[in-house]
Amino acid sequence: MNFGVSLVILFVGLWSIAMFSYSEALSQLLLVNAGVQVALFFFVACVPFLRTSRMSYVDIAWPFGVALIGAQIILFADGDFVRRCFVGGVYLFIGLRMGLGALFMAKTTGVIIRTEFPRYEYRRMLLEKTNNPHPKLHMLAEILAQGFANISVLAFPGFIIAMNQSPAYTGLELLGLGIWIIAYTIETMADGQKMLFISKNKEGVCNIGLWRYSRHPNYFAEWLVWTGLVLAAISSWSLMADTESVLVWAALGFGSLCASLMMYITLVYLTGAKPAEYYSVRKRAGYSQYQQTTSMFFPWFPKQAN
Repeated sequence: MNFGVSLVILFVGLWSIAMFSYSEALSQLLLVNAGVQVALFFFVACVPFLRTSRMSYVDIAWPFGVALIGAQIILFADGDFVRRCFVGGVYLFIGLRMGLGALFMAKTTGVIIRTEFPRYEYRRMLLEKTNNPHPKLHMLAEILAQGFANISVLAFPGFIIAMNQSPAYTGLELLGLGIWIIAYTIETMADGQKMLFISKNKEGVCNIGLWRYSRHPNYFAEWLVWTGLVLAAISSWSLMADTESVLVWAALGFGSLCASLMMYITLVYLTGAKPAEYYSVRKRAGYSQYQQTTSMFFPWFPKQAN
């Protein structure tokens, strides 16, 4: 079975179970968000893909979908006002930062609206190498998987936190907040260091600052953002054990954990590190040696080249 189809089935299943929540506010939030995300992905990602065969439109739909999760949390969740405004603000920040960045890139470089991102060319190449008879359908399934992720697993941590009516904050919530702040600091530093390096050496291999300890510190930081949200949701999720059925409670917990797992798989294997390195090895002299000395994802001390 196609990977995208498998993810869609998993995400729809988790969302369907969560819809049996005893909390009317949570059920309504899940339903409204589903309608919002389906409409967004249909018009912004699916229709353009069917017309142009470019997957890159999903890079507009996905982040703005995340931002809309944040807006819905602030407007419709029934938890503590400060808590839901904070977590809704986190989703808005994540989504708008990436979504506006994608629009700016589309306007200045033409990628998305005229050309495909290399990472999606890589996905197409892999499908063609396996002699897949219907690569376009499989790529559409992967677009839909990102939409259903916004409907389910990526929304679950925020919804869980935003339903907590307690005005008191736990250590895990503060830890999650701290990780989120650290992650964005790392991502900002990594982006800045790479831009500085490229401005001086466009053809070289960036191995300065954070890039000396990880070949993809920006992707690591993005994964850490979602992992921080998952950790912050644990306290609120544990309180739901007293008010939800075991099945709904387990689905929400497992789904939230899948947010971190899915981002790791995506950022390493699907549209992140692996596709980027496929092209870097071919375009940049010395990248193979860089691979030998530097950890791919999780930061670690450099090794000696063989």
